[in-house]
Amino acid sequence: MSVMASKNKTTQPPLMIGAETFGQYLARLRKSKGYTQVELAERMGIIQVIISDYERDKLRPYHEMVIRFAQALEVSADELLGLKTPKTKGNGGSLKILRRMKKIEALPPAQQKVLLRTIDTFLKGAER
Repeated sequence: MSVMASKNKTTQPPLMIGAETFGQYLARLRKSKGYTQVELAERMGIIQVIISDYERDKLRPYHEMVIRFAQALEVSADELLGLKTPKTKGNGGSLKILRRMKKIEALPPAQQKVLLRTIDTFLKGAER
């Protein structure tokens, strides 16, 4: 995959999505979905450095990558290219919490119990 990506390295001006470059928009969209670069790369079956190169506008998106980014981020290609406003499901923070909850549910019960006790203690302190 990195061979394909290297063919698209460019010295051309970055692709603009409104007032942002494609890379800035991609990074913002990725973060709003609660993914790290590593997590998004894993979802796409590529390495993290490729995500980084796109987000820093070192690579220009080509049709296959637009589709793969859109699928991984669960948006349409039009939304990814800024042609349509992305549909939001609540705020981005709740997606992060849901992903973490899934990870907690995958832990052994003893570790879940310890972690939940720690969270409960923290929340009680925050309520004061």
